[in-house]
Formats: sequence, C-alpha cells, structure tokens
Amino acid sequence: MKEGRALRAVVALALMGGVVLPILAGFAQTGRAAFGILPAIGAVEWSLAPWQQLMALPGFGTSLRLSLVTGLGSTLLALALAAGFCALMHGRISHGAMGRILVPFLAAPHAALAIGMAFLLAPSGWIARLLSPWATGWDRPADLATVNDAWGLALIAGLLIKEVPFLLLVMGSALGQLPVRQHLAAGRALGYGRGVVWIKVIMPQVYPLIRLPIFIVLAFALSVVDMAIILGPSNPPTLAVAIMRWFSAPDTALILPASAAALLHALIVAAAIGAWIGAEPVAKRIGQWWLRRGGRGHRAEPGLWAASAVVMGLMAAGALALLSLLVWSFAWRWSFPQALPQSWSLKGWMTPGSGWGRALEATLIIGIAATVASLLLAIAWLEGEDRARRGRATWAQALIYLPLLVPQIGFLYGLNVLFLQIGISGGLLAVIWAQMLFVFPYVMIALSDPWRALDPHHLRAAAALGAGPWRRLFAVKLPMLIRPLMVAAAIGFAVSVAQYLPTLFMGAGRVATLTTEAVTLASGSDRRVVGVYAVLQAGLPFLAYGAALLVPAFVYRNRRGLLGGAG
Repeated sequence: MKEGRALRAVVALALMGGVVLPILAGFAQTGRAAFGILPAIGAVEWSLAPWQQLMALPGFGTSLRLSLVTGLGSTLLALALAAGFCALMHGRISHGAMGRILVPFLAAPHAALAIGMAFLLAPSGWIARLLSPWATGWDRPADLATVNDAWGLALIAGLLIKEVPFLLLVMGSALGQLPVRQHLAAGRALGYGRGVVWIKVIMPQVYPLIRLPIFIVLAFALSVVDMAIILGPSNPPTLAVAIMRWFSAPDTALILPASAAALLHALIVAAAIGAWIGAEPVAKRIGQWWLRRGGRGHRAEPGLWAASAVVMGLMAAGALALLSLLVWSFAWRWSFPQALPQSWSLKGWMTPGSGWGRALEATLIIGIAATVASLLLAIAWLEGEDRARRGRATWAQALIYLPLLVPQIGFLYGLNVLFLQIGISGGLLAVIWAQMLFVFPYVMIALSDPWRALDPHHLRAAAALGAGPWRRLFAVKLPMLIRPLMVAAAIGFAVSVAQYLPTLFMGAGRVATLTTEAVTLASGSDRRVVGVYAVLQAGLPFLAYGAALLVPAFVYRNRRGLLGGAG
C-alpha cells in the first residue's frame, strides 16, 4: 500500500510537471503577451492595445465566422451521421468488423488525408478526371473553387471523414454496454419504427457515454490547422490558421495581437463546449415532452438510410483519397483528363537524400521517443493505482483529457517562449516533450480499460508463489497485456506522426518531419513529391498497427500448440 502511494505520488508529480504545468505555463505566457507583456520585442507595459490591433486586422471577423461554421457544423453533422448509421447498421455489422473497416480512416494522419482529398476534389483532381470529358465536357480543369472554397465546404468534408469514424467507434463501444436488442424488440412490439426507437430510447442512453468524445471532436474541429491549411479557405483562412500566420509573420509586432487571438480562440472553444452543455437541458426537456405525447410519429427509416448513404460516400471518398496519394507518388506523366497516369516512375522514391529521408528519420525518432515515454508513464500510473488499491480518480481523468480539450494554438506559442528561456527550444527534446502532451492521453485511454480488466487471480497466484510486486509486473502482468500494450503504442505513434503545430512551434523551423514537410509542400509543390511525403506519413501508422497485431502473434505463436497438446 505504501509503495503504491509513493508510486502514485511520483507519477502525479511527473504528470503535473510534464503535462499540466507546461500547458498552464504556455497559457500564462500567451496571456501576458495578449495584454502587452513580451520583453523580447520591447513590450513591457500592460495594455489592451493587442486586442484593439486584433479587431482591426483585416479578415479577423471572417476568420472567426469560418471557424465557427466549419467547427460546429462538422461536429453536428458527424454526430447525426454516425447516429443514423449506427441505428441502421447495428446488428447487421459486428463491432469487430466495423472496427477493421474504420482502422484506415482512424490511422491516417489528418494532413495525409487532407492532401488526398485535395488530390480528389481539385478541379484537376481524380473525380474530375473520372468524369471528364464524357460527363462534364471538360478537356481542361474547370475554373471552380472545389478546394479552399470560401465557405469551407471542402474542409467540412475532410473533417467529417476523420470525425465520423471516430464517433462510430465510440458509439459502437457504448452500444455494447446497452441491451439494444431488447429495446428494439419492445419498441417494435408497441408499434414504433426502428428509427423512432433509436431516437426516443437508445440514443438518450448512448449520449452520456459518448459526451466527452463529442467535446474532443468539437475542440479539434474548431482548432484544426493542418487540414484547414490544405482544404480550408486561404484568404482569409480559419482563425487557427490566421493565428499561426500572425505568429510566423516577419513583423514581430503581430505577435501581440496573435497572442490575443490565441487566448480568444481558447475562450471560443471553451464557450462552444459550455454552450453545448447548456443546450443539453433544453434538448432533454424537448425529448421528455415528445416522449410524454406518446405518438408513434413518422417513420425515421428514410433518414437513417440517407445518413448511412452519406457515411458510405464519405468512406469511399476517404479510401479514394488515400489511394490517390499512392497513385500520384508513382505517377510520372498524368495529363488532364486522363483517368490514370500515362507513364509511371520511381524517381520520387529514389532520392531520399533530397529531403524525405531526413524527414522520415526525424519522424521515427520523435514518434518512438514520445510513444515509449508516454507508455512508461501510463504503465507507472496504472501500476500505482493497483498497488494503492484505488480506482480511477475524477481529477486524474480530467488531467488526461485536458490536452485534448484545449486548443493547441492557445498555449504552444507561450510554451515555446518558456522553452526558449530554459534553452531547449528548436531541438528534438522540445518537440518530443510537446508531442507527449498529446500522445500520452491517447496511450492512457487505450491502455487503461484492458489493464483494469485483467483477471486478478493470475496476480494472486503469482503472489502466493512468492513473487513480489515488481516481478508480478514484469513476469505476469506485462506479458499478459502485450497486445493492449502494442495497440496503445501504435495509437500513440500514429498520434505523434500526425502532430503539426507542436513540431512547427517547438522545432522553430529546424526540425522537419513528414507532416510539416507535407503540409508545406501541399500548397503548391509537385504533386508527385507531395504524394511521396503523404504516402510515407500515412504508411507509418499502418506499419505500427501491423506490428501491434503481428508481435503478440509471434510472441505467443506456440501457445495454441501447447494448449492443443495438453488437451
């Protein structure tokens, strides 16, 4: 017990010092600059001038509107589409099969998927090539804003391809905790259609279980940068992209209004989540009134079919987007409107020394280091819980989700200022530390449930044979949890590969990864070069997930034979 408390205390201190305090310190530095205090550029007096400059910046209002429209709109659409798809397909597709279908969309980094969508939706993209000239009459790319459109429709489509699979996965897990078949049978016996039963009976029970993931989706959609750079409006862009540009501008005077905008952006995300929470009682009252009416209402099945058709269309678009990356990476001559390249080449892959080799090396080093450190911290946390014989603490859960709910742009600049003061900015250590802020929560979430579900009888048997706590951990617990450990590591590595802003800010332009290079090149470089970077970026998470499946199978390859012989 005492050893468990000591281990929990050490882990809590590491978590506070390594995750929570950097976020708070980053917000503090950003807040000081937002009110005129940044000695590095000679600003030493508290002032509201940065906020006045922010309001006067051209395009600020439009950027704010775009962020709200794309962020709130994509979240609401994703929730409705995922709910409709689950309502229609639950019981027809197993949760395991659905998980395997969703893996490519969950594993693909945001930037790689966005680049693929740009290759797909552009006026000279694959869709236009497949439809031309026989359906469109085009013999050259049309002058249409199908990507970077002023309303952010391409960005919303890209966000939906990432958000809908995530919500489908968490909804599937939540539905596994409910007696769905019994509810459906009871509702059908009373004359209600399948869709009405889902809306009135099942979704009110599912929603509390997926509430926090919805907030994570909302915070991400409001503050995404890499996808917004590639797919979103460019002039003016969404607010998060505009803030990044102001921070990176040659004019250092823009740092102060940019800090004000970053602080405002964090408040907007908090206000959006608060407004969502505030709308829940209203929705609850409306739902209760509808239930008390007792009417069976209209059939909702057409809406469920429409939602499912849109979800299938999004998945098809996402699959084509990922495939287009591979095609472009091997294309040599591909003139419009040919559906496939006229000639192929390995030239883009044959010159690693020109850039992608160094970016791949940096991505691997950072990803492996951040994942291993996060995995060790998660194991220490969970082992401390076991030894102290305590379950999940609410405050601890809040600390885990904190980095996922706060916008990165709100504190990363301030954290970079802090790293500059202690002399580690611009190097691999700073980038690894910054990425751990976002890798650790996902590793912890992926590992915690399998860890807590482990049968304690095995550990008691080991203890009865004289094994101490550390031997039980390394000889019993970790070997039995090798598959969840590998899955958590694969998820953490995929999250690290996808990180854009932490690498950009903490690397100070001196640490180039596949993600930062792909986003930079996507704005106007040769599609064949961009395709190489994006394929590598998307391929690394798939390799990690493959290792998560193969390593446990290899380690326990003789188990089935032994069991068969014993039988």
